[in-house]
Amino acid sequence: MTSLEGRTVVIVSGPGGVGKGTIVEQLLARDPRLWLSQSWTTRPRRPAEPADAYRFVDRATFEAAIDADGFLEWIEFLDYLQGTPLPDPPDGMDVLLEIDVGGGRQVREAVPDAVLVFVDAPSAEHQRRRLESRGDDAATVARRMEKTASERAEAVAMGYVMVVNDEVGRAVEAVEALVAADRGRRREGPVGGSGR
Repeated sequence: MTSLEGRTVVIVSGPGGVGKGTIVEQLLARDPRLWLSQSWTTRPRRPAEPADAYRFVDRATFEAAIDADGFLEWIEFLDYLQGTPLPDPPDGMDVLLEIDVGGGRQVREAVPDAVLVFVDAPSAEHQRRRLESRGDDAATVARRMEKTASERAEAVAMGYVMVVNDEVGRAVEAVEALVAADRGRRREGPVGGSGR
């Protein structure tokens, strides 16, 4: 994974409807050294979802890219495929990935020191309202709500840092602090004889 060597790699995960996209958007606006890798998905675009939120492709195109080893990670989620193509960030840029916990596990195998952030809603009711407001139908909302507990448990087991999105500005600052700490660690490098 030479294109990622020496870079801070931040993985932002969390269940549907917790505001991951808003946090990622603000991180990118505030930090010119962060580069977002655009994920691919085979699901249809949601109402009011930006055209560049994902690369929307059909299943055959996605499966051809899998066969060509074109993904850093990919997963079948509910009834669609989603994945991160092999990143090619510009020089000097750190990498931000907005992916689910299963994808985070795959990326961590390739990038063991990635910064793992799990964004959670302040309550189940808050999450449900967000899912409904973005246009998910009742069946999709129910499936996503069911999946939340298992995603959260997997994130805790992997050592994700938990960030509750009860106020967007505070959540963004929490992630920024993790990015700054990782960049500081990389600047300082390994400290000989300190046991760390």
